[in-house]
Amino acid sequence: MNEKDFIPSEYTNLIEAGKVACKAPSNIALVKYWGKKKGQIPANPSISFTLNTCATTTTITFKKCENIQDDFSFDLLFEGKPKEDFKPKIKTFFERIEVYLPFLKAYHFTIETSNSFPHSSGIASSASGMSALAYCFMELERSMNAKMTSDFFNKKASFLARLGSGSACRSIEGYLMQWGQQHDIEGSSNLYAIKYPYAIHQIFENYNDTILLVDKGQKQVSSTVGHDLMHNHPYAVSRFAQAQENLTKLKAVFKAGNLSEFIKIVESEALTLHAMMMTSLPYFVLMKPKTLDIINKIWAFRAQSKTHVCFTLDAGANVHVLYPESEKDQVFQFIKDELVVFCENGQYICDRIGFGSKKM
Repeated sequence: MNEKDFIPSEYTNLIEAGKVACKAPSNIALVKYWGKKKGQIPANPSISFTLNTCATTTTITFKKCENIQDDFSFDLLFEGKPKEDFKPKIKTFFERIEVYLPFLKAYHFTIETSNSFPHSSGIASSASGMSALAYCFMELERSMNAKMTSDFFNKKASFLARLGSGSACRSIEGYLMQWGQQHDIEGSSNLYAIKYPYAIHQIFENYNDTILLVDKGQKQVSSTVGHDLMHNHPYAVSRFAQAQENLTKLKAVFKAGNLSEFIKIVESEALTLHAMMMTSLPYFVLMKPKTLDIINKIWAFRAQSKTHVCFTLDAGANVHVLYPESEKDQVFQFIKDELVVFCENGQYICDRIGFGSKKM
């Protein structure tokens, strides 16, 4: 599919008023997306686990305006309170998606949103937030088009979410989502994410992700700035090739349930992401000393226990501790005994793989 496939014909049935609500999860990339082209197109493909507990719930109340407005009309409430500093990002999102949802200026929207996790906790709130918003708007559009298929709904919701935040496109479905063209993955696209289309061993079912909140402060460099620094990065070409290669390797890993190789790829991807940050110009470091303490503790415990616990990182200091359900008791005890001490105020989040966004 291409962009034009998502432009609807003229609506014949604009609903007067109503309400729609959605819950959308965050996700954690295994092969990292870092660097993008114009139009929120990824410089390299990525793959992620959809999460379950870390989610955004969004409710949109809409009422048809008497006349089509010159600008978008909306109010925004975050956790029950007006949030004016969020509105410019939402307006930019509307500007990007208007051609695909031409009814936007026909309504006044009241957008109420809340997260199940602390704001600025290092969880990808843009991913869950933008996917929830896109999903709500698709529910509204589906009410105007009864013939819309579920497959088209999910692809367009992912397509729209991407225009708000790249990684948000991976939160519409689950539990293993791939985004970006990759020569070994049939149906892969730069425009939207797809459910991983090949065999996945049962060991990856119910996979756990305990998120250690090392630093809940505002990041010194935003992800948007970090992505832009890949344009002239001295190692960009090699990095993009590495991501392609790792996705190819994962095909056999997922099929066989080879956790040793899974760990090598996932941890290498996490460290490579931060290596790209530390070797860009200007360079920056988002990991904290306690991040490294946790990594070293995980390596030592894995060697001693022979478990398959591993870590991954997003663009921040917090650590995602990944482990199979079959090893949950032993690994979680280790987390409580040895890793929680490195968390800010002892805070962590217990999560696991989930299955995407849903209407409430």
